[in-house]
Amino acid sequence: MSEQPEVVHTEVGGRRLRLTHLEKVLYPAVGWTKAEAVHYYASVAPRALPHLAGRPASFLRFPEGVTGQRFWAKRVPGGAPDWLTTLDVEHREGTFRQVVVADLPTLVWAANLGALELHVPQWRGAPEQHDRLVIDLDPGPGTTVVECCAVALAARRLLAADGLTAFPKTSGAKGLHLLVPLHPVPERAATDYARRLAGQLRAAAPGLIVDRMEKSLRRGRIFVDWSQNTSAKTTVAPYSLRAGERPLVSTPVPWTAVESCRHPTELEFTPEQVLALPEDPMAALTAPRHLGRLPGA
Repeated sequence: MSEQPEVVHTEVGGRRLRLTHLEKVLYPAVGWTKAEAVHYYASVAPRALPHLAGRPASFLRFPEGVTGQRFWAKRVPGGAPDWLTTLDVEHREGTFRQVVVADLPTLVWAANLGALELHVPQWRGAPEQHDRLVIDLDPGPGTTVVECCAVALAARRLLAADGLTAFPKTSGAKGLHLLVPLHPVPERAATDYARRLAGQLRAAAPGLIVDRMEKSLRRGRIFVDWSQNTSAKTTVAPYSLRAGERPLVSTPVPWTAVESCRHPTELEFTPEQVLALPEDPMAALTAPRHLGRLPGA
């Protein structure tokens, strides 16, 4: 890649942006730069933005790259452009004004901040009403995403029995996530259902699955983290980069990929591989025909 200037002034989606230090190496192990991160997010925007729309974003920022300081950024930072879409969100520490990644200029602006990871909650607009369920499958020591796939298939059957449609994606790290679109339900209904589902999975395969938080129980098992459905929790967004040794992406995949997975590398995707994929397997996530109703909700 040719050397980039220190500052680039550009127009993105009708907004003027100032991009800085594009030559900075963010993933030293492979030499992947900030320019490549900005290019990735700009290119993947048509697929990523529908999954970010209406949800307050929490950014995991790496101004000096993945081997440097990292920090969570929830509040709108000082000097942010006034055209950003924002949302006031109540936290235990107080009410914060957070960015909603609503368009391409916002996504590129965030990438320029070194916001490599984008995390969002399971609700839009109001935390009291959840429009999405997440089944978070986290492999304990001695297990991999291959075992996560087996649990995902079992979860898919239980969800389908309740009339719910699940869409899988890689976590971009070691695990697997299932996203389930819902007609809005109260937070308590979502967390109670997720907890019951985790208990059903554990009861069916106690040697493989754990649904309790204690890390000592996770060796050789897959942890079904039902707590990710509380309003205060966020999950890495579809198509977000992850800050590992090399750039990998939290990538939506078809169920056929889950069914056929026999080695962890089969569900590892680089930004370049993601941009070469022919379609978004999660494109129909918000289609009305897939919106489910939780039993009893």
